[in-house]
Amino acid sequence: MSEKEIKTGEIAKNRRAIILKAAEKAFAQNGFKGTSIQKVAELANLPKTNVLYYFKSKMMLYSTLMQEILHTWNSSFDRVTIDDEPNLALANYIAEKMEMSRLNPNASKIFGLEILNGAQNFDASFKARHKAWFDGRIIVIEGWIDNGKIGNIDAGYLLFHIWASTQHYADFSTQIKNLRGSKMNKKDFASATKTVISLILGGCGLEVPEKYLDTINE
Repeated sequence: MSEKEIKTGEIAKNRRAIILKAAEKAFAQNGFKGTSIQKVAELANLPKTNVLYYFKSKMMLYSTLMQEILHTWNSSFDRVTIDDEPNLALANYIAEKMEMSRLNPNASKIFGLEILNGAQNFDASFKARHKAWFDGRIIVIEGWIDNGKIGNIDAGYLLFHIWASTQHYADFSTQIKNLRGSKMNKKDFASATKTVISLILGGCGLEVPEKYLDTINE
């Protein structure tokens, strides 16, 4: 590959990233219906034709963004197996989800808006991949249960509870700010993360890993 081709590829990669970041902000604020390609272009500080060059339609842009959000959310929990210790695996997953809510709340807000509106813009392939990931994680958790590593709980409800607890800090950040009197900072999130980990692991009959007993993410 020539130097010119490498440079062209880097430019394309950077522009796609800029467009996706702008789209994330637009979709989080206005939802799918309320967002236009023109609005995304304005936020990206690019011509509309540039956006359409990389993403042929609003649906293509939205679908790509959703896939990236889901890939990021699944995090290291993708690689967890029955042989791993559930207390550390779940604590790490919760901590990662909380950090995502702190650093990138728009991702959660976009997903939440889509679900609240009936998930009408999720295509069949997206739904299939999401379901496959969910089913795979259920198998791991049920394996822990069968091996006596974790209490006899409903694996699906456990995942729903983790999502609800961690994404609350993104989706309802305005309410949290109003009730607390100030926006949560990194130290506040560390404390909240410790609390969520303790509550969820306690409900599973698990001990909190030593690395999470004190302050997180300092």
